[in-house]
Amino acid sequence: MSSSATDPRLAGAGPPKRPLRLSWSDERVRGIVWQVLVVGIVLFIGWWLWSNTVHNLEVRRIATGFGFLDREAGLPIGESLIPYEPTDTYLTALTVGVLNTLKVAIIGIVLATILGTVVGIARLSKNWLLSKIAGFYVEVIRDLPLLLQLLFWYTILQALPGPRQAINPIEGVFLSNRGMKLPFIEWTAAHWWALLAMVAGIGLTVLYARVMRARQYADGQPRKVWPAAIALILGLPLAVWAAFGAPFTPDIPALRGFNFRGGITVSPEFFALLIGLVTYTAGFIAEVVRAGILSVSQGQWEAAEALGMRRGEILRKIVMPQALRVIIPPLTSNYLNLTKNSSLAVAIGYQDIVSIANTTLNQTGQAIEGIAIIMLVYLTISLSISLFMNWYNSKIALVER
Repeated sequence: MSSSATDPRLAGAGPPKRPLRLSWSDERVRGIVWQVLVVGIVLFIGWWLWSNTVHNLEVRRIATGFGFLDREAGLPIGESLIPYEPTDTYLTALTVGVLNTLKVAIIGIVLATILGTVVGIARLSKNWLLSKIAGFYVEVIRDLPLLLQLLFWYTILQALPGPRQAINPIEGVFLSNRGMKLPFIEWTAAHWWALLAMVAGIGLTVLYARVMRARQYADGQPRKVWPAAIALILGLPLAVWAAFGAPFTPDIPALRGFNFRGGITVSPEFFALLIGLVTYTAGFIAEVVRAGILSVSQGQWEAAEALGMRRGEILRKIVMPQALRVIIPPLTSNYLNLTKNSSLAVAIGYQDIVSIANTTLNQTGQAIEGIAIIMLVYLTISLSISLFMNWYNSKIALVER
């Protein structure tokens, strides 16, 4: 008889499975019993908490449910991305809070990524002074509580002069204790179509780059993508904008009496929150970027330098694409932390979802529903960020053969 016929590994045979015995001495039976017991205890605790909460609410004659969302809020909100009046419903007010939270989270993530990447690369610079300054920034900013930093920036902004003595660094930009005033372009339908054309141009550029890359793999001839990218991303939106009459009506702020008129206002609360979140999170992102770059072997730097490549080119084309595989997982955690840390906005008066929901539950008495709304909002945002970052991480992961 051949050895292949008797070898259980080749025949696909494994150790024989023991039959399940209804005995406490069987470890599988013990495992099932303990799992059922733990699940039962968890369900019992959940039922007890729910029934106890419902009983206490009934005793105190506190209504439950989300019917209060249709009632008039009467809640003043300083800044919102959508039209809002105190006569609107609580649902509209909470929507404004969600949008305010998303605004600071999205802008904060973008700016913190840029600043953190720059600081992380600076820490590895051969320039001694630049490296030490970046290291000092990281060590100091990470050792101070975020709430303290938010209060510091808010105090600094409140100490600025009034509108009549506002700081005017460049034409049309004013910085005072009322916030920052910036020029603003009156948005029309032409701008929306131009924005849509830009999004379409970005998509077409990505498809064009893939086609050119495939052709380069086929014949080995490099092809330039940037001329088509400029035409699609810049030329196409400009052509659409011009086709609609090229409307351009700048709204430049100007001092009128005791305050400014025109332009767009960045409130001190939002400004302080954004600066605090960006500078704080950037300190952690810098260490993530530094660790990712150091994870790439020094031999690749030396090999690229031997080919005559500059350090900036090596970093951009060779090191960073490989470092991203190390950077992305902890970077996701920092994005989530920035989003959740934005809830500290209530300490400096910025009206995000936490601030508006707290005011809502104080006015209506719907504490459980208000806390549930806050939890649902942050859970949804966090899961969305995690799903996107996990998708991106899977796209850049090395494919093993």
